[in-house]
Amino acid sequence: MLKAIFTWWNGATIGAGFHIKRRGALVGQDDYGNRYFEARDARDSYDGRRRRWVIYKGYPDASKVPAEWHGWLHYTFDEPPTVAPLTRRSWEKDHLPNLTGTVHAWRPKGSIARGGERARAAGDYEAWRPE
Repeated sequence: MLKAIFTWWNGATIGAGFHIKRRGALVGQDDYGNRYFEARDARDSYDGRRRRWVIYKGYPDASKVPAEWHGWLHYTFDEPPTVAPLTRRSWEKDHLPNLTGTVHAWRPKGSIARGGERARAAGDYEAWRPE
């Protein structure tokens, strides 16, 4: 309970959650557990458009929002994916959140996180020396 009151990095705070649930209506939920809301009336509006929110499940990271919900949040699509789902192309890959800074991040050979060992530079490289 205290975590929800005082920290924003563990999901929506009590105040934000209260405001969204009081003024918004649940529109849908994605495969990651994020919940999407839209304002019930024009009191929460920008340029005549009703405000839209996402409450992340766990750590709030914008890269955890799939493309179809991102388009809806940014008014690219009028209808949410629960009403008008995007057609998936054969060449499209599954959505992956940004893994930078996590234990699942890609670490190439020679990176400090992987031991820092790398092959010596090739013979065509000559170090610069001031004269």
